[in-house]
Amino acid sequence: MTDDSSSTPAAVAGASTSTPPVRPGPGGPAALVDLHGRSPWSVLPPLCLGFFMIMLDTTIVNIAVPTLVRELGASIAGVGWVNSAYLLSFAVLLLVTGRLGDRFGPRPVFIVGLVVFTVTSFACGLAGSIGVLIAARAVQGVGAALMTPQTMSMITRVFPPARRGAAMGVWGAVAGVATITGPVLGGLLVETVGWEYIFYINIPVGLVALWYSFRNLPSLPTHARTFDLVGVVLSVVAMFLLVFGLQEGETYDWGTITGPVTVWLVIAAGAVVLAAFVWWQHRLGDRALLPLRLFHVRNFSLANVAGFAVTFAMTGIFFPFTIYLQLVLGLSPLRAALVGAGGSLLSGVVAPMAGRLSDRVPAKWVVATGFAVVAVVVSWLAIVIEPDAAVWELVLPMTVFGVGTGFLFSPLASAATAGLDQRTAGAGAGAFNTTRQIGGVVGSAAIVAMLTSRLSAAIPAAAQDAAAGLPQEAREPFLDALGRIDPSQFSGGAGAELPLPDSVPAALVDQVRAAALEAVHSGFSTAVAQTMILTAAVLVVGLVSALAMRAIWPHHHEVAAPADAPSAAPTDGATAAR
Repeated sequence: MTDDSSSTPAAVAGASTSTPPVRPGPGGPAALVDLHGRSPWSVLPPLCLGFFMIMLDTTIVNIAVPTLVRELGASIAGVGWVNSAYLLSFAVLLLVTGRLGDRFGPRPVFIVGLVVFTVTSFACGLAGSIGVLIAARAVQGVGAALMTPQTMSMITRVFPPARRGAAMGVWGAVAGVATITGPVLGGLLVETVGWEYIFYINIPVGLVALWYSFRNLPSLPTHARTFDLVGVVLSVVAMFLLVFGLQEGETYDWGTITGPVTVWLVIAAGAVVLAAFVWWQHRLGDRALLPLRLFHVRNFSLANVAGFAVTFAMTGIFFPFTIYLQLVLGLSPLRAALVGAGGSLLSGVVAPMAGRLSDRVPAKWVVATGFAVVAVVVSWLAIVIEPDAAVWELVLPMTVFGVGTGFLFSPLASAATAGLDQRTAGAGAGAFNTTRQIGGVVGSAAIVAMLTSRLSAAIPAAAQDAAAGLPQEAREPFLDALGRIDPSQFSGGAGAELPLPDSVPAALVDQVRAAALEAVHSGFSTAVAQTMILTAAVLVVGLVSALAMRAIWPHHHEVAAPADAPSAAPTDGATAAR
């Protein structure tokens, strides 16, 4: 997935000369490799189960944020690192793990990643502190990075061209359904058995996927590859510095962290290291982790911008929205998750249809439709989010949201590589997926920073309005007490114990506490709505990028080509990368 070698005619031809003759599987054209008489569809169960876990864990934590804040004694920014650590290690390793698949074969690398992911899921559930949980999530991201490139690579190298589009459509549908399903399943588990089980749920799924992997996944030919270790180090350091600066900026009041080190110095250092990474990739040319010549293709460059925007938006919607549902509206984790259940179902229905549609019309129009729908939904949410909003007012846009996401995942990958040739399709797919995951990392950091920043302004402003309704003698103690609390202690919508000075008359205590809860709810609603506006703006950038793409009509495969023919390689980017 992350190297063009796995998708070139030479690579596929190499596969045909080092494997036994291909025997037709039941139910259709033969696979491109020997599956001992089984259908190529037999490789999908372990790949889809593994990929489902990976995508599920990008959003399932969001519904547990208030619970983690309360039970682990962490801040919202601290809990934000539970997602950021996972996304960061996931994103920065995708390119190198794709090359590992070329060197050692997709099957063993996928299995190692599956074991790492499953074991660290158990470690996440056992975590007794926010620090241990963050560390376990970072290692879990390594497992996800090992698996992800192998799923697409295996499908590309096993399925004949006539079947590859349908297989990739299933793969894309899994991504969409898992992303939307995360909050629903997370809410059910948090409310019924505890937050630990949002990680424990991976263990039985991982064991089943592991059994299927040993049973169904074929061993594919390997190719010797060098590794750009300098590029790996530069990319990891750059992303860590940028994410840390963005996410922890509010914690340090955008000032000094320690000694001469400031937040802005950390962000600037991240930008410098990122520039050094780009220079190093340019210097290595085609041997680089990220071949920069790929970005000379207009559609590829624009699709990377769009991919960044869509994963940014997923974080930008779910993280603040789930906090609002529980903290302001007082919904339980399960009820909060069910607000998006309709969208989850629709996404699963729409995604395969969108994949097939992108085989008939230029993918840019399918992607643009998805971006337009999701941008409208996020703007809609920003308008209706109020302290006293009715739940049905939120269910309706979230249901439409599922339609929009169904149009995005698979067709966007098609648009990314539709203009690339056979020699660059594999490397292009790897670069696109890396950029897409980095969007999630930056989105997680930026949304946490935006939310905490707006909370620090919106809650005091709401407190001023609430104080106007109190007797004169209670106003100053009320504002002083509210200024010293952590708003996250109101998690779940309950009125936390507001520490009031002794000077507040006993007859006014209940009135003051009610005013405090009103101020927190109003301030949170305002902050979440403003954060949604940032997400909507990023989605508009994605929409503009989609509209600016060239309209490339997809090629259709009439029949499966022989395994030893050049056409056995993925001959169009839409098929190779969907």
